[in-house]
Amino acid sequence: MSYNRNAVYEYAKKWALGRNPRYYNYDNIGGDCTNFVSQCIFSGCKQMNYNRNNGWYYINANNKSSSWTGVQFLYNFLISNKGAGPRGTSTNIDQLQIGDVIQLSFDGSTYAHSLVVVQNGNSTYNTFVAAHTYDVFHKRLYDYVFADYRCIHIL
Repeated sequence: MSYNRNAVYEYAKKWALGRNPRYYNYDNIGGDCTNFVSQCIFSGCKQMNYNRNNGWYYINANNKSSSWTGVQFLYNFLISNKGAGPRGTSTNIDQLQIGDVIQLSFDGSTYAHSLVVVQNGNSTYNTFVAAHTYDVFHKRLYDYVFADYRCIHIL
């Protein structure tokens, strides 16, 4: 499977400040950030993993995997996936590319927000992201207030 980073960028650019009607908007029930990041990843890989126990898929608002919308579940899926769909690895910020994922912890222990990289840099100051819930496109990671962050490179 190849990962089309340009497709991820174009999807993020089109939908970061709006909502794709093909997907449910989870803003009012926990947030839409990981749903948006999953949509971005899917636009680049075009392959879901329909495993009911530990897959990554979206059919409709009531038929989706926890990893499609849950911050920790997405991380667990990407890092451990050996089947269909995207795979990722933990990395440092200076190794990120467009289409990779950053997750933020606001309390230093629980990761609670997912972002997609739209311009890579080598630090929080020159890495830019897109996200939902608090909709942004091309926001500097440095401008977020967070206790910790982790980076996931999509392979």
